[in-house]
This record gives sequence, structure tokens and C-alpha cells, in this order.
Amino acid sequence: MPDPIFADTRLARLYDAFDGSRIDLNAYLAIIHDLGVGTLLDVGCGTGTLALLATAVGVTVTGVDPAAASVEVARSKPRADEVRWHVGTAVDAPTEQVDLATMTGNAAQVFLTDEAWLETLVAIRERLRPGGWFVFETRRPEARAWEQWAEPHEAGQTFPGLGLVVERRTFVRVDLPLVTFGGEYEFPDGSTVPSESTLRFRDDAENRSLLDRAGFVVDELRQAPDRPGLEFVYLCRPR
Repeated sequence: MPDPIFADTRLARLYDAFDGSRIDLNAYLAIIHDLGVGTLLDVGCGTGTLALLATAVGVTVTGVDPAAASVEVARSKPRADEVRWHVGTAVDAPTEQVDLATMTGNAAQVFLTDEAWLETLVAIRERLRPGGWFVFETRRPEARAWEQWAEPHEAGQTFPGLGLVVERRTFVRVDLPLVTFGGEYEFPDGSTVPSESTLRFRDDAENRSLLDRAGFVVDELRQAPDRPGLEFVYLCRPR
């Protein structure tokens, strides 16, 4: 079940504004260019930001995400008709083989059990052509991101025709390797919509072991250029 921030219709429409400029995706566009990618499967595409950026540079893109509300937002954007959108998981994605599969925004951490993550990894591998690539990112546990999340946070955004919406973080619960955090969004009419997320933190050894079990070889391990020391970025190929 996707988190409310992605699956609740009222919140999905606000996600891009609260999520910021997404400069993190520049690294993925560079990888797309460097690898000469012609076809892309964007797993966990959310509101479609990377999918549409890739389409703009001539890549044929399929975006898949289990949150129907987020996919609906993606479908409403300019040039969205150039992307093939699917509501579902990697297991539900079209079986046509692609040059590259991506999973951005630390989406890999939503798989709380090894079994669920392995099922996803195998489904992605099966959708890569010979010589294809899988690139994803995940937070480094030693960076202890949850300590920053525990700090008080409140931010507001004004939306045309709606008014000021305030985002607040209300709690963080750490039970490693799981971290749960929650917040609420207050609308101009005084109503609030809560959202809660749980993420799984895996270290590099765990990630490599699961990738190996799923039939991947790690070709390169990078840092996220905009977040040095905070992320693992894996460039993998089917074994």
C-alpha cells in the first residue's frame, strides 16, 4: 500500500511543490546520456518528473507506480501522452525489455522485507535487455538521516485557487533497520490530512547480497552528486 503522500489525491497534487526542484535527477539524466539509453523503465515514477525529463531528450519511457493518485498527476502534465503510464509495481510492468531501469528518490527503501525487495529486483532484471542497466539510490545508514528528520519542521506553500497549505512533521520512530516518520498537511479550510511512511535502511553489504541473489552485478557504486556522503547510487547489470 503506497504512503498517503503519494496515494491520497489531495496530497499527490501538492507533492511536487513540497518536494522541491529535484536537482537530484540531473545525475540520472547524465547517466541516460552516457549510456546511450533509448528505452527506460522508471519504477516508482511517482508524479512523473524523471519520466518526462527523459522523454524530452528523446527516450522512450514507461513509468510505473502503485500510487494511482500520483500517476494521475503525472498524466496531467505537458507531454504526458508521450509516456506509457502504468499503475502497479515492477511485477505489473510491461514485459518489453529496456535499456535502463531506474528507481529514484530512495524508493528502494519502501521495501521493508528482503522478500519484497528481491521480488522487485527479479522483475526489473527480467525487463532489461542483454547489456541493460539498473540504477537506483538508497540512503547510507551511517549518515543517520533520521536524526535530521527528528528536528522540528514546518513549511508552507501557496497554491493557486487553494491557498496556503502547511506541512508539519509530527514524529519520527526509529527501530532499526526500520524508521517511521509522520506528519500532516493543513489546508486553508482548517482540515488536516496525515501521512506516515516507513523506510528500510540497508548497508552496502546487504544491498550487494540481495542484488547478487536477484542476478545482478554491481558495476559501479557512486555518491549522489548533490548529497555527498549521504547516498549509495548503484549502477548494476544483469549477471
